[in-house]
Amino acid sequence: MWIKAPCGRERFNVLGELNAVTKEVITLTHTGYINLHSVCALLQKLRTQTRPDLPISVVLDNARYQRCVLVQNVATDLQIELLFLPTYSPNLNTLFARASLSDI
Repeated sequence: MWIKAPCGRERFNVLGELNAVTKEVITLTHTGYINLHSVCALLQKLRTQTRPDLPISVVLDNARYQRCVLVQNVATDLQIELLFLPTYSPNLNTLFARASLSDI
């Protein structure tokens, strides 16, 4: 039995944030490319789903679209602290660490 599959690949991106205290996950999914507008939308979603009096810190890798002025301005306006991982440090990013362990 053969099942006809679509040719090519279909893109599906997930941006997510984990509340380190409650372990709640906030996600933003779409089929387009991840860019500065996606990151800004995720920051806005994070702020609307979090109590306004709580401080928020978000750890990001060094993707160019995450470091741009627009993302930094949106984060400042929403009172969100952006923390960037050092360049070339996949061992500090748990997603990459888990992916490399699963390859063993």
